[in-house]
Amino acid sequence: MRSLLFVPGDSEKKLEKAFGAGADVVIVDLEDSVASQNKALARDIAARFITEQRHQTKSAVYIRINDLSTGLPDDDLAALVPAKPDGIMLPKSNSGQDVQHLSAKLRVHEAESGLPDGAIKILPIITETAAGVLAAATYAKASERLVGVTWGAEDLSAAIGARTARDENGRYTDVFRFARTMTILAASAAEVAAIDTIFPSFRDMAAFEAECAKAERDGFTGKMAIHPTQVPVINAAFTPSTEAVKHSMAIIAAFEAAGNPGVVGIDGKMYDRPHLKLAERLLARAKAAGISV
Repeated sequence: MRSLLFVPGDSEKKLEKAFGAGADVVIVDLEDSVASQNKALARDIAARFITEQRHQTKSAVYIRINDLSTGLPDDDLAALVPAKPDGIMLPKSNSGQDVQHLSAKLRVHEAESGLPDGAIKILPIITETAAGVLAAATYAKASERLVGVTWGAEDLSAAIGARTARDENGRYTDVFRFARTMTILAASAAEVAAIDTIFPSFRDMAAFEAECAKAERDGFTGKMAIHPTQVPVINAAFTPSTEAVKHSMAIIAAFEAAGNPGVVGIDGKMYDRPHLKLAERLLARAKAAGISV
């Protein structure tokens, strides 16, 4: 999962465009981008569109349902699980227990729709409440459905009363850097993908490219998008380069040739087991991106 593109569930025109955008994942939104009076309509449009047009896209299809506190997820799942989505995005997740709660609901809906148990994965947004940020460590072993964790700044701003998430230079302030950091650590602890949040100024491509580069540098393996033009930038940023792939293959080959010791030397530089693990992870990302290794 490099690129994850949001699209409102109540617009067939936007759904069609998103399905052809080349994102690794299309996230059909039933939450923030859909007005309260359009929730039922969005469910109907999204379910019908996914069912009829799924064969037109190579993207995985996830549904962002409404958060558990609203009482709407049961209606969301009843309408969308029969369309066989690949996953559910859970907003405003407060802990791993919320993932377990959603997993139990999915088990029922999967059975009713004739789907295998565990077929639908879960991707929670874990920093949209203060409680969620502080419970980041609880996602490890929460559910086998868990494929990643991601974060968001906008809802957290509202929750804690922050006027803005970024300073005058465009950098996240301390609270939001902490939330971002906790997301990376939570993903590592749970051994799942770390997905970076959206970049709202979608016309500022230079700043967007820079943010993607920083996210990849820090350990994120993908990023969410709010506009189709962001997708190719994300895919490029999170696809390992040819040079990085070759270097990782050389590290792995050196360890294998030496009988998998603790340390090997390549061109006068020492590499230890953490370097080997990084190389293996990079090659796994490359394979997932379709690169031959």
